[in-house]
Amino acid sequence: MTPESHAALAEIRDTLLETYAINDSMNQLILSHLDPRAWRAQPPGQKGNGRTIAAIFAHLHNNRLKWLKSSASHLKCPPPLDPHRCTMKQTAAAHMKSATQCLRMLSDALSAAPNRRVSKFSRDGWAPTWAAGGTMFAYMFSHEAHHRGQILMLAHQLGYRAHKAMYGIWQWDKLWRQAGLTKRPR
Repeated sequence: MTPESHAALAEIRDTLLETYAINDSMNQLILSHLDPRAWRAQPPGQKGNGRTIAAIFAHLHNNRLKWLKSSASHLKCPPPLDPHRCTMKQTAAAHMKSATQCLRMLSDALSAAPNRRVSKFSRDGWAPTWAAGGTMFAYMFSHEAHHRGQILMLAHQLGYRAHKAMYGIWQWDKLWRQAGLTKRPR
């Protein structure tokens, strides 16, 4: 492999890690602009169908823990969130911790080091295990993006405006700077 190829692969890796680093910034932005009354409001439709916004945020965090335990057991996991009892403040703190550990897991998984510790990605017991790499990143990021969409749509359906968060998650240049990243999205 040429030095140019190594440099190109390193840039792709760094870009994926930077993108995951701002992933939780998007979640934190929603949490900071969400009307607290929306947190446990029941979704429209038949009672008992669908998750509350609190339950969706707990699901995101708890899935991260599942990925960490099955794919990077050497990394310490924060405690899980109870979807029926967690507060917005507890959820924000828990998300920061699990995001940090997931970023560490991805950093190792995307490394070219021969002694990397994260070599497989297990999503759950029901799903086949994949080799750790770009697909792992894509799955993790798209899972969270899907649920961010659900959260924003549910807030809207419940009558709680979340415009600042809705538009803010698309301000990647700003999120990049706030995360302390020195390069612009590339």
